[in-house]
Amino acid sequence: MDIQTRPDPVARARELAAEIAAAADEIERTRRIPEALLERLHDSRLFRMLLPRSAGGDETAPALYVAAIEELARHDASIAWNAFVANSSSLIAAYLEPAANHAIFADPRSIVAWGPPNASRARAVDAGYRLTGKWDFASGCRQARWMGAHCHVLEADGALRLNRFGRPTVRTLLFPASEATLLDTWRTIGLRGTASDSYSVNDLFVSEAFSTTREDPTLRRERGPLYAFTMQGLYATGVAAVAFGIARAMLSEFITLASRKAPRGLARLADNAVVQSDVARAEARLGAARAYLIETLTTIHARADDAAPIEVTDRARVRLACTNAIQGAAEVADFAYKAAGVDAIFPGSPFERRFRDMHTLSQQIQARGAHFESVGQILLGMPPEEFL
Repeated sequence: MDIQTRPDPVARARELAAEIAAAADEIERTRRIPEALLERLHDSRLFRMLLPRSAGGDETAPALYVAAIEELARHDASIAWNAFVANSSSLIAAYLEPAANHAIFADPRSIVAWGPPNASRARAVDAGYRLTGKWDFASGCRQARWMGAHCHVLEADGALRLNRFGRPTVRTLLFPASEATLLDTWRTIGLRGTASDSYSVNDLFVSEAFSTTREDPTLRRERGPLYAFTMQGLYATGVAAVAFGIARAMLSEFITLASRKAPRGLARLADNAVVQSDVARAEARLGAARAYLIETLTTIHARADDAAPIEVTDRARVRLACTNAIQGAAEVADFAYKAAGVDAIFPGSPFERRFRDMHTLSQQIQARGAHFESVGQILLGMPPEEFL
């Protein structure tokens, strides 16, 4: 069975491990995925795990999806990040008409990339929108064939379009990547290979057929339990999966190092009682966080309705499990880095790049501690008006 037809995405990710590891230095240096590896990733269908079957995707269950992204991240975090972002963006297909999905996703190499919403506005015109603006943090834009822009809508009378919550709606407009100007802005300490650059468009017309909103899960057209999850919730699981992979790799590398490293005048690190205790605690922290996320996703997916979105309390539990996962993984990565001593500080070590990648990831909005407050309000019976 070849990589394209192997049913388990984790096995497909594992089969690419050696190629990903071999390309890691080039990815770091060029901030791009080598073309040969990109083709292998496309062949593996690891960019299509969350895409609906009706649009040519695999509709992978969330827990299995997390495990596949985690496996990629063990070998290179930028590859894993690009894969999870491509999958997260493909969830927009659950909100589009079949004709638009065919135009975007019929090409098996098609990836959608976009940046987070900002203050940009699209003008509503006959049969569509006129769009001008600039967006940042568009992970995967260098291999994308379609781009998206999340923006407020200005009606013909100058009023902002409102959603059913009475707030300015955020509309997602989709257009060929050739219509955007990519700006080389992604020069960071970590996750360099994600090429999360900026992009802009000027007075671009986007047809109504290539627009939708991801802010309201009741508007999805695609049935099935996977799409009962919110896009924001599944996005957070991808960040958590990348964090797991980085932390697991760093902890494994430290265990290997501890079995042979003996600081000057001392016994091996592995023979030190404090190190032994700390390794066990790190393993428990990482394993518990992972088990909690997997159990949460599996349970909610199993009982999710075919049409209705999951309840606010379940959305909160997904958010809680993801935030706990990201913060727990970062703690384990920090332990491995510090415990490795000077072996961790040199470029090319098994720790240095992963440490930078983790601390770039941990600055992302999905990791912020304020999520605990929002979830706590819901658990205490004080749900906010809108929680996605």
